[in-house]
Amino acid sequence: MKHKIKIVLADDELLFRQGLKAILESNENIEVLFDAENGEHLIQLLRSAIELPEIVVTDLKMPQLNGVEVTKLIRKEFPDIKVIALTSYFSKPFILNMISIGAVAYLAKNSTPALMIKTIEEVAKKGFYYDEEVMQYIHESLVNPTDKKVKSNFDASYFTKREIEVLELICQQLTTNDIAEKLFISPRTVEGHRNNLLLKTESKNVAGLVIYGLKNKLVSLENDTL
Repeated sequence: MKHKIKIVLADDELLFRQGLKAILESNENIEVLFDAENGEHLIQLLRSAIELPEIVVTDLKMPQLNGVEVTKLIRKEFPDIKVIALTSYFSKPFILNMISIGAVAYLAKNSTPALMIKTIEEVAKKGFYYDEEVMQYIHESLVNPTDKKVKSNFDASYFTKREIEVLELICQQLTTNDIAEKLFISPRTVEGHRNNLLLKTESKNVAGLVIYGLKNKLVSLENDTL
């Protein structure tokens, strides 16, 4: 039996939430465990849940406890849950802020159902998914000449050559199996390198590795076709 991606939804607009739930439940690879009407309700449900989801898809603009605060709380209390931010407010500063606090993907509310499904599947496979526009925002924010020049926290010898290769391929959004194939190593070895990178960079998740790699000039997107 194929593993289903377990999802929880949070949105204060009932019609939108039910429509989203219907779209996701029509996909045989996705299971919606429960849905919440606001951030506070979501956190309560997560705290009392017998089974936790892999992914939470949350609206950012909700009463009582908004999606920004929810993302911070989830990252603190449920670090294994990945947060996909859902919003109609698609601005560069807002996106960068959400990424910095732990959102692993970003979806506009007018996205197509196909893009929604794709984003969820990519996050389940790789731990994060940033489309070309979002990756460009991240890149611009890190190479902006008005920003302070960021020096790497460690000299080049702190990371092995293989770890840098794995990091570059992670930033190109390749899956573990794709990386293994490209470098002629086993998927387990890739996971070992990824875990070492997480420890060395003190990143909470794979999305954090991408930001770290770009911020500290360990990798470049200049020649990547994302």
